[in-house]
Amino acid sequence: MKFLRDKLDDLAPLFEKGGKYEKFWPVFDLQSTFLFTTGEVTRTASHLRDATDMKRLMVTVVVALAPCMLMACWNTGYEAMLAIARGATPLDTWQTGLWQSLGFAFDFKSTFHCIFFGALYWLPIYATVMIAGGIAEMIFAVVRSHEINEGFLVTGALLPLTLPATIPLWMVVLGTIFGIVMAKEVFGGVGMNFLNPALTARAFLFFAYPAAMSGDTPWIAADLSGVDTFTGATLLAQAASNAGALAHADWWSAFWGWIPGSVGETSAFACLLGAFLLTTSRIGSYRTMAGVVIGTFFMALVFNFAGSSTNSMFAVPWYWHMVLGGWAFGMAFMATDPVSSAFTNRGKWFYGFGIGMLVILIRVVNPAYPEGMMLAILFMNMFAPLIDHFVVQGNIRRRLARSAA
Repeated sequence: MKFLRDKLDDLAPLFEKGGKYEKFWPVFDLQSTFLFTTGEVTRTASHLRDATDMKRLMVTVVVALAPCMLMACWNTGYEAMLAIARGATPLDTWQTGLWQSLGFAFDFKSTFHCIFFGALYWLPIYATVMIAGGIAEMIFAVVRSHEINEGFLVTGALLPLTLPATIPLWMVVLGTIFGIVMAKEVFGGVGMNFLNPALTARAFLFFAYPAAMSGDTPWIAADLSGVDTFTGATLLAQAASNAGALAHADWWSAFWGWIPGSVGETSAFACLLGAFLLTTSRIGSYRTMAGVVIGTFFMALVFNFAGSSTNSMFAVPWYWHMVLGGWAFGMAFMATDPVSSAFTNRGKWFYGFGIGMLVILIRVVNPAYPEGMMLAILFMNMFAPLIDHFVVQGNIRRRLARSAA
């Protein structure tokens, strides 16, 4: 490591102010700060001392996503092998070709086989997001002459987990660049964006290529009696069209993540593990998460009591909503984004409550679009500054009233 540190120190003058490659300082700084801690310190006593800097914060979020990443590989491989075993999926893909060339047999009962085979689907998506997004970040950093922020590590980890395993990689490139540029860079970069870049990228892909995002490849519906195959992503889509779909499903299978769906969103358990780490490290707000839970519980009960003879989503209970689709993933990782969510403590309760209400409203009232979590969070992203404004103004009025008394 000392050799690498010395080499970087030797190259530094070329990229520093006045150097030959001064314009490309952000690219050099990215390599240096990624491998080593910064060598710059304050000359006088700093006003704020905290062991958590931006790099540690972002790395902690990525670590919190590790259970979802592992589950993404296992469940993708499990569903794919199960589909192949029952003859529901064609074998003319490069993943199956590579698998067979290595001399492996398709065994969905093997944990190792599932993780390894699923990684053949997920890792190319992850690598594509990191490369495409990294290039976009570097271009904007060079043009604006500012540092490349570690925030992209989180966006690059979140976006692949919200995509289906069969999405073409060129779509991943388009979505990644759109999310990075239109949701973040045009507003000034990290800390200036009011929309979540990963969710914006997913929203763009969903509305631009709905067939690829909703699942245009048949997958086996595991652990569902009476159902052979279906073209779609989740149990949520079935519940929207068939009132009795959930009656034949196992809630625990949905909780653990043994169902088809977007790569990293199927396991509520894996999402809760990440949520626990985020709350204990105080990176993710428990107020926002609790607000989402309360809003979901309240709105689901309203529709349950109202009932409907034509819309089966009215009958879906709150505990099913919490394990279906991207609810748990959005609650734990997307809603708690420190940049695009509410900042005030009281505002976080209202912000989370609004997300919980909206996701149920979208799922129930518009069964043609059964997911809802993505749009609910993006919608509340736009209202987060307004919520904080009213909270702050309310605090000011109360303090003025106390001082006048």
